[in-house]
Amino acid sequence: MKKSFLCLAFLLCLTGLQAKIYNIKDLGADTTGKNTCTQLINESIQKAAAEGGGTIYFPAGNYLTAAIHLESNITLDIESGAVLRFSDKFEEYLPFVKVRWEGVFMNSLSPLIYADGVENITIKGRGVIDGQGHAWWKESRQLIDEIRANGKTSGTNKLQQMWLDANKDIKVSPYYESTLERKFFRPPFIQFHESKNIVIEGITIINSPFWTINPIGCDDIIVHGVTINNPSKNPKGHNTDGINPESCRNVRISDCFISVGDDCITIKSGRDEDGRKYGRPCENITITNCIMLAGHGGVVIGSEMSGGVKKVAISNCVFNGTDAGIRLKSSRGRGGVVEEIRVDNIVMNDIQRNAFIFDLFYDKDSKEEPVSERTPAFRNIHISNVTGNDIKKVGYITGIKEMPISEISFSNINMVAEVGFTAKTAKNIQFHNVDLAVKKGASFAFDECTDIVLNNVRSKAPLAGQPIVELNNVTNGLINNCFQITPADVFCKEVNSQIIWGNNFLDNVKTVKIN
Repeated sequence: MKKSFLCLAFLLCLTGLQAKIYNIKDLGADTTGKNTCTQLINESIQKAAAEGGGTIYFPAGNYLTAAIHLESNITLDIESGAVLRFSDKFEEYLPFVKVRWEGVFMNSLSPLIYADGVENITIKGRGVIDGQGHAWWKESRQLIDEIRANGKTSGTNKLQQMWLDANKDIKVSPYYESTLERKFFRPPFIQFHESKNIVIEGITIINSPFWTINPIGCDDIIVHGVTINNPSKNPKGHNTDGINPESCRNVRISDCFISVGDDCITIKSGRDEDGRKYGRPCENITITNCIMLAGHGGVVIGSEMSGGVKKVAISNCVFNGTDAGIRLKSSRGRGGVVEEIRVDNIVMNDIQRNAFIFDLFYDKDSKEEPVSERTPAFRNIHISNVTGNDIKKVGYITGIKEMPISEISFSNINMVAEVGFTAKTAKNIQFHNVDLAVKKGASFAFDECTDIVLNNVRSKAPLAGQPIVELNNVTNGLINNCFQITPADVFCKEVNSQIIWGNNFLDNVKTVKIN
């Protein structure tokens, strides 16, 4: 009897220690989606936070809300059958809060779900959160078109004047000033600042006004089993990236399904001087078991990477229908180093432009300048075990003379594309067991490159009269262990290049080398 009493007392004690669940429907929220429940949600969050934490629970139903601000130890649990729609009335995202917008810190409209300096926050469930982005996209597109046509907006409305008043000291590089001329910046869907221990799991996110999941300067993040669907065609949700960690550490992204109007997953760390001043790299990132459909890029690093990006592992992903597969982009003036990147076990299909991009001329044309903190660098990047079919172009490297792209390797690559791989201004580039079948031009073409290794490279569908490999102004190159299985007319064309020929087996080639 005494033992049973003690067990009951213990269970009651545990029950008393459990975090409280705030059932939004039971608290009086309208489940038809006609009347907003913003105040109820945020008051419940504040009440739960004051008690040490709790769960804000959304049972099946339709809920209308504006900005939700999370506190420490708060869970949003959005049940299967629940749809949380966010208002498209811009004024409902006042007052301004600190945001990072395309790599620049500013004061602007609140993200739809926002947190600053908190810990232990979760968004989970099998429900849907809908950003209702159409009004945001329309307003943004109108401003962009107006500035392109006239160099400025036709007037300044109330929200734009508020933005000007709140950002008097903001400074950006001259090329970005036309973007600030908008004076209106769509909010990210989910943006957390300098927070830690974050979990986003299971939910479906649609119609984001701008970037979808966008943590800034955060530590210990899990994004698992999330579906993100933002329109990529009419009506297009432009710049509606999927998952964009910026200046974050220890990020794990897995088992996600992403189809968006811009890049699917992008790793960033700030723009130009603003990003270098913040000075936090994005590091210790894993991306695995994800499927990317429509989007500009499957996994992208940059272009805002002024704080640096390092220690990234991307594996076991499918890119089907994206413009690019793996894309690294930056430009002079940005600064930052991208390094220690591993990509493995990837399948690509129907890639509209390039399977691989390494581009240091992304934002603008620029002239050579002395190496400084403004100089970006891509190095120590390794890609392996990639299969691709129906590819527009295998890819390209475009470096800058003062900082050539370096230490890039491709191993066990098999691709069918219209155009092959080109590299300009790069060093220490290696291809091992790579088979490229293209419809025009060389499968491999190098210009003004140094320290090039081609080991067991070939084409399963060589073109009549077209060299498989073209080398122009290449210094210290090695061609070794190549076995051209399918008969070919010409294997290699060299122009003003210094190439070492190792042990190759090219009996199926009519002309091994032409100068």
